[in-house]
Amino acid sequence: MDKLSLEQGETLVRLARKSISYAIAAGKKLRELCADQELLGQRGVFVTLETFPERALRGCIGFPYPVMPLWNAVQDAAIEAALNDPRFPGVGAAELESIVVEVSVLTRPEEIKTGKKDVLHEINVGKDGLIVQRNQRSGLLLPQVATEQEWDAKTFLEQCCAKAGLMENIWQSKETRIFKFRAQIFSETEPNGKVEEKTS
Repeated sequence: MDKLSLEQGETLVRLARKSISYAIAAGKKLRELCADQELLGQRGVFVTLETFPERALRGCIGFPYPVMPLWNAVQDAAIEAALNDPRFPGVGAAELESIVVEVSVLTRPEEIKTGKKDVLHEINVGKDGLIVQRNQRSGLLLPQVATEQEWDAKTFLEQCCAKAGLMENIWQSKETRIFKFRAQIFSETEPNGKVEEKTS
C-alpha cells in the first residue's frame, strides 16, 4: 500500500468529521466530491472516535478489506462509528465538539500461515493489527490498541479472540484463521484541532 501524505490524512480526518456533522444535522450522507485519485482507490479503513481529553473510546467502525473507494469508506465508517456503534448511544451535535476523530487506513489483511506454535513470532506488536476468524465469528483489533493497552503478542491475540466472542485460547486451534495488517493512522490532537500521523 502506498503511504498517504499527512495532507491526505488530514483531508480524510476532516472528511470524517464533516460527514458526521452533516449526518447528525441533515439525517443523510454528505455528497462531497474528491479530486485526489489516490483517495479514490479501494482501501480498508476504520474511523475511531474518542472523548477529549480523556481519550476514552466513543465509537469505532470500519471496513477491514478494500471493498469501496477510500473516500466513500471514510464517510460511511465515520457515520456508523458516530451513530450506529452498538456499544454506545449515538453522538449528538453538541457532543461532537468534545470528541477527537481518528482515521486508520489499512493494508490488505494477510493470513498468518505458519504453524500455531510460531504465530506469536509473526505478530509485531505496535505495527500489526489482527483479525481472528472461526466459523461465522470474526474479531478485529487495530494495531494501536495493543500499544495503548501495553499488551504482548499473546495477550493481543487472546483479546482479539474475545472480541470475536470466542474462547481466548481458540487461536491455537488449526480451524482458527489469523490475519494481520498494518495501518497508517491520522488523528486530531484535539476536537477540530491539528491532525497528526500517529505511530501505533
